[in-house]
Amino acid sequence: MSDHSQEIPEDEEDLYEHYRLVADKGQGPMRLDKYLSLHVPNVTRTKIQNGIEAEAITVNGIASKASYKVKPLDVIVLSLPQPPRDTEIVPENIPLNILYEDEEMTIVNKPAGMVVHPAFGNWTGTLVNALVYHFQHLPTNRNGDIRPGLVHRIDKDTSGLLVIARTEFGMTFLAKQFFDHSIERTYYALVWGEPKQDKGTIEGHIGRSAKDRRVMDVYPDGSQGKAAVTHYEVIHKLRYVSLLKCTLETGRTHQIRAHMKHIGHPIFSDSTYGGDRILRGTTSGSYKAFVENCFKIMPRQALHAKSLGVVHPKTKQWMQFDTELPEDFREVLARWDNFVQHQ
Repeated sequence: MSDHSQEIPEDEEDLYEHYRLVADKGQGPMRLDKYLSLHVPNVTRTKIQNGIEAEAITVNGIASKASYKVKPLDVIVLSLPQPPRDTEIVPENIPLNILYEDEEMTIVNKPAGMVVHPAFGNWTGTLVNALVYHFQHLPTNRNGDIRPGLVHRIDKDTSGLLVIARTEFGMTFLAKQFFDHSIERTYYALVWGEPKQDKGTIEGHIGRSAKDRRVMDVYPDGSQGKAAVTHYEVIHKLRYVSLLKCTLETGRTHQIRAHMKHIGHPIFSDSTYGGDRILRGTTSGSYKAFVENCFKIMPRQALHAKSLGVVHPKTKQWMQFDTELPEDFREVLARWDNFVQHQ
């Protein structure tokens, strides 16, 4: 079942540094790159150049060139990828399932059970430890800081696709797409019950629970947390459970898991959000034994990051990636299908 020993990860948006600067009334004409180097702490010229090239630096809402002359009351916004705060990450020879790679980016199919990055309780055996080992001759080490190319995360017990940046510019360009929500991501989720509507949208702020900081709650009134939007479509109804395709519009921590619980359809076998007990059907007899066997086959939330679409940093071409459901997910689906057909 889920391991609560690690700290809950931040939202994907928290992977990026955001600065909003308003030029003084008396600001004289000054090149944008020079102005930023004077006003943003610890920002390098390379980072500014990458940000401008990736259109991640705007003036009055418009992407601007380095030569732009800053004027009084200009509003300058930067969204740049943060370097990890850890000073040392141990390289580990952990096999990676790589679907695609080139000089700018790599697409990895992460197995369930692998933590994405080192954190309290999980300092080794993570995806980042593997990335640092496999990409040791690539620009992942700069000035002593480890920059393993993390642009986004998925939970430890969620399987599926991640895009990894291989260069500083690639990271800035991909981070901008996540910040703008222009990345396309679909997840397959097996949930309890059958939603009343075959297609729907779940909207509700997501923030940490006041009762348990490791769990996220939905705040429909927007009183806490951050805005979150999940679109879903029913792929297959199995009476007691349903297979859904979920498309993320935002990237909040545990977004699909919290949203599905909120509408009364927790993800199957998700112990954190109450999906690891029988929520539909009888709680005794052969049905109970069948469900418990499914839990044993898949002792983690039935959630898989199935597809990913991004604009390539260099070619600017749209690239779409897809992956099959992992074995445990496929087996549980097949068992539910067989069970319902023979009732």
